Amino acid sequence: MAFDIRDYTRTSQAVQWQDLPLDEFRTNPLPPDTLRSLRYMCDVEYHTVCYLRDMLVTPSHKDPQVTAFMTMWNMEEFWHGEALAAVLALHGVSVDYDELKATRLKLGWRDKLDPIKQSLLANVVGQDFVAVHMIWGAANEWSAITAYNRLAQLDEHPVLTELLQRIAKQEARHVAFYATQARDRLARSRKAQKIARFALRKFWGPVGSGVMAETEVRHVLRHLMSGPDGRRAARTIDDHIGRMPGLEGLRIVQDALDARGVLA
Repeated sequence: MAFDIRDYTRTSQAVQWQDLPLDEFRTNPLPPDTLRSLRYMCDVEYHTVCYLRDMLVTPSHKDPQVTAFMTMWNMEEFWHGEALAAVLALHGVSVDYDELKATRLKLGWRDKLDPIKQSLLANVVGQDFVAVHMIWGAANEWSAITAYNRLAQLDEHPVLTELLQRIAKQEARHVAFYATQARDRLARSRKAQKIARFALRKFWGPVGSGVMAETEVRHVLRHLMSGPDGRRAARTIDDHIGRMPGLEGLRIVQDALDARGVLA
């Protein structure tokens, strides 16, 4: 898998949604479970900046390709949040910046200490930490694409499906960067493989689980990933991760579902 960082930075743009017939949501509104999951996704997209903040205190910020990608990636994720917020607004669900600020403030000392802990750990590990950062990002992006596709399949709303497909298309470029970087870096370092395997197995959680309430995490996982189709989607993510050098046999997504009692 090749990734042209110059092409990506030249062509990066905000996801478009203003051309969609959004008024259809007034006559064909989304059900409550879908809105709840959509709100979760919206909040997670807006909180991407926290992930960028934590990256800037690690060796990853010294790599010009990584920083170029992360700059554009953060912008695209922000506009994903804006697009989802526009859909929610048509259903009377308000998502404003004061609410987002309040969510971060609720994290308290944990939010303040996270970049410090990450900086200390990353600088002890050294350059091999970049490989961990890349495979972690790939796991999250594979999860995001799966979540958007699953929501589109479950709801079958034509306007929502088109919007989610546009977002997923951008997420696919994100995972292409992360996966390319992760594969190359893991292949070069057995130490990186061991650290990445340990970090994913011990500390990875579903996207948003470090920010959102556990009740909301469980809702999204049960809504999108329960049943045979949901479990098949989870296995696909784990299979992607397992094909990385040194990460064979990991099943972090399925483990997260099992831990929360999500039925296959």
